[in-house]
Amino acid sequence: MSGSPPPGGGFVRRVGLFQATAINMSQMCGIGPFVTIPLMVAAFGGPQAVIGFVAGAVLALADGLVWAELGAAMPGSGGSYVYLRQAFQYRTGRLMPFLFVWTAMLFIPLIMSTGVVGFVQYLGYLAPHLGQTSGDLIGLGVIALVVLLLWRGIENIARITAVMWAVMVTSVLLVIVAAATHFSAHLAFTYPAHAFDLGSDHFWLGFAAGLTIGIYDYLGYNTTAYMAAEVKDPGRVLPRSIIYSILGIMAIYLLLQIGTLGVIDWHRMTHADDIASTSVASAVLEKTWGGAAADIVTVLILITAFASVFTGLLGGSRVPYDAARDRVFFRPYAALHPRHRFPMLGLATMGVITAIGFLIGRHTDLATLIQLLTTVMVIVQALAQIVAVTVLRRRQPGLRRPYRMWLYPLPGIVAFVGWCVIYGYADKNSPGRHPIEWSLAWLVLGCAAFLVWARFEKVWPFGPKEISEEYLKGADPDVEPAGSPG
Repeated sequence: MSGSPPPGGGFVRRVGLFQATAINMSQMCGIGPFVTIPLMVAAFGGPQAVIGFVAGAVLALADGLVWAELGAAMPGSGGSYVYLRQAFQYRTGRLMPFLFVWTAMLFIPLIMSTGVVGFVQYLGYLAPHLGQTSGDLIGLGVIALVVLLLWRGIENIARITAVMWAVMVTSVLLVIVAAATHFSAHLAFTYPAHAFDLGSDHFWLGFAAGLTIGIYDYLGYNTTAYMAAEVKDPGRVLPRSIIYSILGIMAIYLLLQIGTLGVIDWHRMTHADDIASTSVASAVLEKTWGGAAADIVTVLILITAFASVFTGLLGGSRVPYDAARDRVFFRPYAALHPRHRFPMLGLATMGVITAIGFLIGRHTDLATLIQLLTTVMVIVQALAQIVAVTVLRRRQPGLRRPYRMWLYPLPGIVAFVGWCVIYGYADKNSPGRHPIEWSLAWLVLGCAAFLVWARFEKVWPFGPKEISEEYLKGADPDVEPAGSPG
């Protein structure tokens, strides 16, 4: 396929199945499991914490099938923005896509900021005397480097991502192999009293917290859906990249979690002054293969953390582009770089918000920050998108669907219940922080902003609804054809 820009000035489809899966897996893994294993253990109060990763995998797979159907049918830039715009335009005009972009401009870079927090946290293993100010400056420098590397064409980014994916797989496999050489079944499978007491409120609070942490670790399985306009043969590649990446990361996480618990006493992970609570993978390598091996693998983990931030901002920066192009967001976000064809303002804005979130995250609790991030995205993205599948099947039965959700509507129901559990237990798992209230306040503020914007643009509710069914009509607004469904 030609590397020149397409005639309409849109994106170019250059990302294949391997690169798409690598992008998803790099974003999914990253620093996540290396910093959240201790959080998961603390939530459950023992090695039964593996339940959290299993529950997170079930929710990710169920939700991933939602993304797979929507992404294959509507392979445009922006992911959820496209799906919500198509599904809810009949009743509420542009409200839902506007609210999604409003929240995505916040929660996507804040998720990336947790990766940078984890980067600096693991760097502390190599530099134990790293001060607060030095750590802050290093984190900001990492974010600046990510933005600089993304300031180029997608074909170069795809090559960089493939290399980072290989580093990510290597770092995780080394930790798993090291743990296997010194694995103790007694440590991994000796549970405290009442660990599985299903009648206990403590168990279900731990389960809800663990599910939140688990789905946070799996977030990223949808990264390529945000950049679907740059994916080759999206009807075939998008669903496969989502499913393959979830199954692959699920296997990796289970081996990593069980292996870690078989080397490090779980009690150590709950003590803030123990290295196992902040750099648990480094602690595993130090105990099994020695300090030199721990240093090497820590460097690989740092590269993995960098890769997750890199791929996250790569996909996330595409979100406001499609909205702005359709006049559902600020119009300057519709501009692409004249040569490399990437959304300049979206990337720059998310880079700045990532930096702000990183500085906030350095002075707060990571578990609470995860709770805040997930509650912000649940209503506008997760739940609304599940509803969108059913709405579109009813409103647009003629829509070309190269992939249709397996066992419909069961995966959607499972995902809906899972997200409701996360949302409903958020305040109980974050006493005094009120993440539900903050998420509702942000949603109300977004509705107010929409009304101001709609008044200015003279659209619903201050003007007529504008119904656009470009995917139903068979037109691909991103210029290049989707290819065969495969």
